Amino acid sequence: MTCGSTTPGGARALTSAWVLHVDLDQFIAAVEVLRRPELAGKPVVVGGRGDPTERGVVSTASYEARDHGVGSGMPLRVAAKKIPDAIFLPVDKDAYNEASDVVMNTLRSFDAVVDVLGWDEAFLGVETDDPESFARRVQAAVLDATGLHCSVGIGDNILRAKIATGFGKPRGVFRLTRDNWFAVMGERDPAALWGIGSRTAKKLAAHDIHTVRELALAPVDEMARSFGPKIGPWLVGLGRGAATATVTGEPWVARSHSRETTFQHNVADWDELAEHVRRLAAQATDDVRAENREGVRVGLKIRYAPFVTHTASAPLVEPTFDTSVIADTAVALLERFDHEREVRLVGVRVEMTPPH
Repeated sequence: MTCGSTTPGGARALTSAWVLHVDLDQFIAAVEVLRRPELAGKPVVVGGRGDPTERGVVSTASYEARDHGVGSGMPLRVAAKKIPDAIFLPVDKDAYNEASDVVMNTLRSFDAVVDVLGWDEAFLGVETDDPESFARRVQAAVLDATGLHCSVGIGDNILRAKIATGFGKPRGVFRLTRDNWFAVMGERDPAALWGIGSRTAKKLAAHDIHTVRELALAPVDEMARSFGPKIGPWLVGLGRGAATATVTGEPWVARSHSRETTFQHNVADWDELAEHVRRLAAQATDDVRAENREGVRVGLKIRYAPFVTHTASAPLVEPTFDTSVIADTAVALLERFDHEREVRLVGVRVEMTPPH
């Protein structure tokens, strides 16, 4: 989309609508390095209470740690085996919230629509005839305000902007549009697309779809039969790079609240596990009640030892704030799991009614 604007000299200049995806580089690790400059250039791993002998997962790792194969979601003990001399630090949410607030307020200082996705990323909707220059100004402003570096993806829609960021990391800018979509993405695995995980990629491979280009050219009717009337066509659209080109500044609204706990020693007693589920359900219900949005569905997550995760969920009979009803529903879901196995993590999720 283009529109005209009047320059000081009276001429009409064309500007285009662009989507920019701003993603802070190694955000959590970078915040920790700012607090402790002596950590710069060293393998830093942030997760849990910062003790790799305890159970917990990596929240983020510095690029130096990533070079050794450490990544988000990896058990801390595995990370310690990969890099025995890494610096392990506990998660400090308050520090990350504070840094993120400064970044997002900096982004809001630009003439752009800002859609915050989380601590470390946001979409910007901008009108400019030079998106690269705009992106560089954003990077400079964030660095000046916080000391943090970011990468910026430029796209003609949110999907392409999001994917473009990965090609710009670290500290870079990359443009991905309809014009270069297949040149950049065509021969890549469908798992490279935002929205397609490894499981879906395996299903696509079973249908002889191994590249983004092959996904884009897949017959929509056949995909609908194989993956469902909504998912099939949506997957083909992803292959073509299709997505909304509009960034909205509406605040993000949670659909659910979750609470979970990782046990330092496996739990084999499922009566004990039920008590943990009740406690977590009560905490999640308090979170839901604080938003004044009743619970409508309850989910349960179980991670068996050593590291296999399964989930189950059930609707509530009617929307409710009743802690006992929500807890009973969560405990009842335990019957869907294998009681012969030991458990290392349990989590409860309560989905809520839509906001008014």
